[in-house]
Amino acid sequence: MTMPKPNSVSRHIVLTSHPSRFGPKPIPIHWGAADAMQRGPIIATLTQQAHRNVIGTHSGSYAIYRALAVASGALQSDHRADLTNTSPIERIGPHPSWADPDKIVSLDPFGAIAPEVFASYYEQGYDIRPTIAITTAHINMPELQDAVAKGRLQVDGQIMKPNGDLVVTKAAIEPVWYLPGVAKRFGISEGDLRRALFEQTGGMFPELVTRSDLEVFLPPIGGLTVYIVGDLAAITDPDKPVAVRVHDECNGSDVFGSDICTCRPYLVHGIEVCVQTAQSGGVGIIVYFRKEGRALGEVTKFLVYNARKRQVGGDRADAYFTRTECVAGVQDMRFQELMPDVLHWLGITRIDRMVSMSNMKYNAITEAGIEIRERVAIPDDLIPQDARVEIEAKKAAGYYTTGDVLDIGGLADVKGRSLE
Repeated sequence: MTMPKPNSVSRHIVLTSHPSRFGPKPIPIHWGAADAMQRGPIIATLTQQAHRNVIGTHSGSYAIYRALAVASGALQSDHRADLTNTSPIERIGPHPSWADPDKIVSLDPFGAIAPEVFASYYEQGYDIRPTIAITTAHINMPELQDAVAKGRLQVDGQIMKPNGDLVVTKAAIEPVWYLPGVAKRFGISEGDLRRALFEQTGGMFPELVTRSDLEVFLPPIGGLTVYIVGDLAAITDPDKPVAVRVHDECNGSDVFGSDICTCRPYLVHGIEVCVQTAQSGGVGIIVYFRKEGRALGEVTKFLVYNARKRQVGGDRADAYFTRTECVAGVQDMRFQELMPDVLHWLGITRIDRMVSMSNMKYNAITEAGIEIRERVAIPDDLIPQDARVEIEAKKAAGYYTTGDVLDIGGLADVKGRSLE
C-alpha cells in the first residue's frame, strides 16, 4: 500500500462552504459602524474555517507563497501569529471618515488596531490578524542628499539627519474590499462585480457567486505603503499645511532608475516637497500603490516598450497610448476610484500641495470630498530626455492639467484646464 507523502494534501478540501442552518454563524460585519465591536472583525484566517466571515485571505498575492510554504512543509497550516509587541508605533485615527461606508470601501480602517479592539474575540480563539501595520523608519536617497547640498532642503536633525537619513512614519496596508461599496463606487451592480471577479480570477473564489452573505473580499493583489514626514497631528490641523504625492509603482524607474519615464524623478520631487512642508510645521505624505505599469503589469509594459520603439518613425507621442491599447485593450487600469480611501483613513480633508498634475488623481480625490488647493508639477529640468515622449503623450491624452495659480487666503489654488 502506498502511503501519502507527509506534506501532500490527502484530506478532502471543501471549495465552497455554506453556513449550516443549525450550526454557528460567522460574526457579522456591519461595514461603516463607528464602533469597532459593532462593525465586527475581519476574519480571513484559515485556522478555523467556521470563523471565517470574508472571502479570500490575508497577504494579497503573497498568499501564494504561504501556500508553497505549507505545501513544502516549511510552515504549519494551523500556525497562529504571535502578535506580542507588534502594535502600531504611532497612532492614526479614529477619524469621522472611518464611520462613513461611502468614504472607505477598499481597506479596513481598524486594520492596524484589530488585535486591540477585538481582543475579546481573540481570547475566545478567533484568529484575528492586522491588515495594516504602522512603524517608524529612516529612508535615504541620493537625490535628497543632493537637494541638501544645493540648499533646497535643510538638515534640521529631527526630520532630515546630517547623514541624509529622512525620518518617516510608514504604514503598510492590505486591501480589504467591501463589495457593495466598491460596486457603488464604480456605478455597477454588486452582482456584476462579483461575477467579473469570479470569472477573471479563473473561478479562484467561488464564494463570490455562491456566498452573497459574505460582503467583504480580500483580493489577491498588491497593497500600498504610506510614508509620512513630520507630525501626524498636523494631518487634521486646519492651520498646518499638508502635502501629498500619490504614486503608482514603477519598478524600472523607482528602483533601477530607467529614464524612459518620469516616475522616480516625480517620486523624489514629491518627497522633497513633503520634507519642505514638514519642516515648515506641516506634514508630507507619500502614498505608494502597487499598480505596476498603470496596473497592466510589467510584462505588458515591456511588450508595449518594444512595440513603441519598433513602429515606423520610432517612439512617438501620438502613438504612445495606441500601442498600449493594442496589447492591453485599454490605456490604463489603475481606476483611481478606490485611491482616496487611504486619504480618508489618514483623516485628510484638505491637501494644500498635491504633487501631481494627473487629472485622474485630482478628480478622484476632489470627488471624494477632499479639497486640493495647489497642484505641483514636476520641474522641467527633472524630466529625462527619453521621458519627454511620455509627457507629451499624457498631455495630449488629457492626463495633465496646466493653468494659472491663484492666491486664495495665502495659499495657491490651481484653476486648470485639460490639454485635450
